[in-house]
Amino acid sequence: MVRHFAGEPVPKETIDRILELTQHAPSAGFSQGSAYIVVTDVELKKKVAKLQGEEDYSSSGFHRWISESPVAVVACVSEKLYHDRYNEPDKLNDEGKEIDWPTPYWFFDIGAGCMIVLLAAVDAGLSAAFSGVFDVKGVKELLGIPAHFHPVGVISIGRGAEDVKSPSLKRGRRQWADVVHHDGW
Repeated sequence: MVRHFAGEPVPKETIDRILELTQHAPSAGFSQGSAYIVVTDVELKKKVAKLQGEEDYSSSGFHRWISESPVAVVACVSEKLYHDRYNEPDKLNDEGKEIDWPTPYWFFDIGAGCMIVLLAAVDAGLSAAFSGVFDVKGVKELLGIPAHFHPVGVISIGRGAEDVKSPSLKRGRRQWADVVHHDGW
């Protein structure tokens, strides 16, 4: 995660390719409930950044990672589209009803899609950062997101610049030895 970006633009073709790759993310039942909004307009990015609390973050000495990035991608998911899909005849259970969802897989699927965006950006020689959406209502209103979609995060993409490191990094990484294995290795 990089939260400081150089000012150079990202070619539209690069962003199109990154988003094309998201079509390979998991989609329970091929529900296709994920959507991405690309924001490149400077004033609109500033408004998204404000809703994301960028001012508070930058007042602590960090960079403006949304408003100064060339591209902001807002990742959204529609739980409704999953329920609609699982009410189609080929997905109904033996009683003719929608399955009981043991996990809200729509959130898993959009998370996998976000990871594809992050990795594809790196693969394209760029940097990226994810920030979760806290003001869901504000982001939906600002971007005209349909009621049944939920914006889960903003992914900033651009050429990375020298970054102020988060104090959270001092925690270090969890070691593999802390993971319990049940298969003998």
